[in-house]
Amino acid sequence: QVQLVESGGGLVQPGGSLRLSCAASGSIFGISAMGWFRQAPGKQRELVATMSSGGSANYANSVKGRFTISMDNAKRTVDLQMNSLKPEDTAVYYCYLRGFNSGYSNFDFWGQGTQVTVTL
Repeated sequence: QVQLVESGGGLVQPGGSLRLSCAASGSIFGISAMGWFRQAPGKQRELVATMSSGGSANYANSVKGRFTISMDNAKRTVDLQMNSLKPEDTAVYYCYLRGFNSGYSNFDFWGQGTQVTVTL
């Protein structure tokens, strides 16, 4: 079983920056991708950024140019550098991991979420 623990959330002013970190623990044969999703009150959970184990990054249009995802396959960590934050970035951010077993069956794991609030 895999556990994901996020850190780095908090309150920041518009235009400010935060860096979210996520560390995976437990056993997994391999990692296909890691990333971040977010959910604001009254809205669906949405993709923020993901990165495949091969290094391909995928960003939501709303965060392109402002957020940067990075991951370390060996350490099983993923970070999200968030710059030029806007009030509409306010949400609970969830760490995500897609892993696979020796038979190449995929399994998805989620962190507990960390609150990001952007306001004056």
